[in-house]
Amino acid sequence: MFNFKLICKDGEARAGEMATAHGTVLTPTFIPVGTQATVKTISPMELRKIGAQIVLSNTYHLALRPGAAVIKAAGGLHQFMGWDGATLTDSGGYQLMSLAPLCKISEKGVGFQSHFDGRRYFFTPENVIELQGEIGADLIMPLDECCSYPCEHDQAKRAMELTCRWAERSKKAHHSNAQALFGIIQGGLYPELRVECIKNLTSLGFDGYALGGISVGEAKILTYELLNECLSLLPEDKPRYVMGMGTPLDLLEGVKRGADMFDCILPTRYGRNGTAWTSSGKVIVRNAENVSLFIPLDESCECYTCRHFTRAYLRHLFSVNEILGMSLVTYHNLFFYMSLMAGMREAIVKGKFQEFYNEFLIKNKEVENV
Repeated sequence: MFNFKLICKDGEARAGEMATAHGTVLTPTFIPVGTQATVKTISPMELRKIGAQIVLSNTYHLALRPGAAVIKAAGGLHQFMGWDGATLTDSGGYQLMSLAPLCKISEKGVGFQSHFDGRRYFFTPENVIELQGEIGADLIMPLDECCSYPCEHDQAKRAMELTCRWAERSKKAHHSNAQALFGIIQGGLYPELRVECIKNLTSLGFDGYALGGISVGEAKILTYELLNECLSLLPEDKPRYVMGMGTPLDLLEGVKRGADMFDCILPTRYGRNGTAWTSSGKVIVRNAENVSLFIPLDESCECYTCRHFTRAYLRHLFSVNEILGMSLVTYHNLFFYMSLMAGMREAIVKGKFQEFYNEFLIKNKEVENV
């Protein structure tokens, strides 16, 4: 049911095809985040229009509300949220890290208290696989321990080794041919721990491999160095997923180093806050300079927002707290991300990725802030 095919390479940059039960995903790809089975302010129909191929939801949140059994009764995640493309569910390891005061980690699993109603739950590698089976995503992730930043070497080593043991248990518990199971590589910012984790996980033979614990507060240069250390060690015939990393520059640098998949809340969160990414850098919609600026967010963009609305109108919507403003800027941001990924893929296929990379750096003012 699941298959990944590497089409071509240009340097380390890769173009591929990932076949799932709900369609083929062309890589490199960006995955919009729909934590609660919805991408905030954007409908599934709009996601399709902007070129989204796959959406991410979160096992931790869905298991608490509405519950995996409810989603299963609805016919699975796709039917429940009205999305006919591919889906991916994260295990919730990162969310458990962020809720550390409410959880206790042991060899068996993670006991935690719900952040919204105080109920007690216990996640094990096995029941997280079972929950994702009920939810019905196409790509699923095993339970892992994600370290915060900064993290001492001994703590990162313990978390990495526990992640590997949990990964082996998850692999044994996974029996569905309809769902691809990825291994998650941990180890903090310590290359030797990451390498050890990669050796352990690749020996187990997962359908794909993800780098977890990325973009948790470290400097960008450290993130990129870690990608240099890790990505080249992963199997060429498996998809490579960098979790939670997602400024446009991040995507460019990740693809340059051999990554295939990315997810991040930034384009939707920034859209709701009135910040747009454009071909020449960021635009802060709320800024006073836009009050009577009757031009689109990005004059080179063909999205619905840029073809129909001006910066002045968008600023007005945000100044009076109208939801439409959030929706329109989020739509534009996701369109920009999808266009960026499509442009990178086309450049890789044509053997012109370095030209694409150089042109982006020249045009995009975001690099001034890195």
